[in-house]
Amino acid sequence: MTKSLTREEMRELDRKAIEEYQIPGILLMENAGRNVAEEVVKEIDYPQKEKIAVLCGKGNNGGDGFVIARHLYNKGIPVEVFLFAKITDILTDGDASTNLRILLKMKIPVKECIDLQGVNDVLDDLGKYTILIDALFGTGISGVVREPFKTLIGGVDALNKTVIAVDIPSGLDCNTGKVLGTAIKAKKTVTFAVAKQGFYLGEGSNYTGEIVVTDISIPRDLLS
Repeated sequence: MTKSLTREEMRELDRKAIEEYQIPGILLMENAGRNVAEEVVKEIDYPQKEKIAVLCGKGNNGGDGFVIARHLYNKGIPVEVFLFAKITDILTDGDASTNLRILLKMKIPVKECIDLQGVNDVLDDLGKYTILIDALFGTGISGVVREPFKTLIGGVDALNKTVIAVDIPSGLDCNTGKVLGTAIKAKKTVTFAVAKQGFYLGEGSNYTGEIVVTDISIPRDLLS
């Protein structure tokens, strides 16, 4: 069976990389986002004809999304970010804050959405996009998906667009593969360092699509 980790094991792996090996968290985020962007490019035949939406939450998964947007923009691919949190809340501190500040400096469109009405407005807009990138929730989520994300995820699935999930499809339990009320159905899941246990349990295989495990510079001896 493919090697896989639980959320707790992955959290410990990240901790050791950052604290014991002194690898800055922002470097791991940069590597993660750049690698997802490269996987997105593989889905594209004519870059100028694409229109990509990056759906970002408030945590580090959203921070990965900010990096993805920057790299796609630098490749000349039309991209916009939909942030399902207040910009001011993200800008307080942390690696995600740093990457959001860069986007704002680069004038890459970042649309703030904080309530159910905003989600419904976004869903109306997303029909115009060719690829959607799911950077809403990471591996940490274990409770039932609540509003407005429940409506957002259900609406995204109903659009039948090409969706690429960042690390894990949002709403899928990392440990059990249980759908936490609702979950993103991805065409491709680009996951970091090692596959997650929930990909192969429960309903996981119905939501991940193609699984791509990508190196983000976690030391090899930590993975062995």
